[in-house]
Amino acid sequence: MNDLVKRLKQERQAGVSGGIYHKTQVEMAYNSNRMEGSRLSHDQTLHIFDTRTIGFRDEDALPVDDIIETSNHFAAFNHLLDTLNEPLGNGLIKKLHHILKSGTKAASEEWFALGEWKRLPNEVGGTQTSLPADVETDMDELERWYGSCNITFEKIVEYHYRFERIHPFADGNGRVGRLVMFRECLRNDIVPFIIDERHKLYYYRGLREFSQMPGYLTDTCLSAQDTYRAWMASFDL
Repeated sequence: MNDLVKRLKQERQAGVSGGIYHKTQVEMAYNSNRMEGSRLSHDQTLHIFDTRTIGFRDEDALPVDDIIETSNHFAAFNHLLDTLNEPLGNGLIKKLHHILKSGTKAASEEWFALGEWKRLPNEVGGTQTSLPADVETDMDELERWYGSCNITFEKIVEYHYRFERIHPFADGNGRVGRLVMFRECLRNDIVPFIIDERHKLYYYRGLREFSQMPGYLTDTCLSAQDTYRAWMASFDL
């Protein structure tokens, strides 16, 4: 993955349009935000990345937070690239959350705890997650567990499942978690992947049933990895 990381950084610095960096940024921001309810289309996401403007014509009104979070996702991905030499830690995870959610309506609310662990209980898909009082302990345990592992594709996927079960933030957990998976693949010389619309329902099923059938989530991520591997080949990587 050294060649991929080098290309991503080079294309970012040079402002290359139509390369693997451009495609990764747009596809990841569009799909990850779309999974969390964003109404921005793929073309609108592309427009924001290319021009850093809004200026859509003949479109329905769009929530400001959708636009902010799309732009923030681009910045969070750049931070991911800039910190690849650092081991995964809870401080970095909090920073990704801070970047992703800065400037949104909820971020100004005290209960939201921008870049900090959640202060109110939440659930995901009807499943209870860690209580606020337990999040720091649970995340510290997750960090220690991951740090003790021989990192493989399967361990990265399992980390993601454990992270989502804790659900440490008031909002943005899925997007932060998927950014972390991409980052950890790059750090560990593993082809990364993006969960897109085609994989979304299988991904949710995989998270829901991981404790009984971990293969569902792993296979879904492997399928998404095949897609990204094909992109790499098309860009001569």
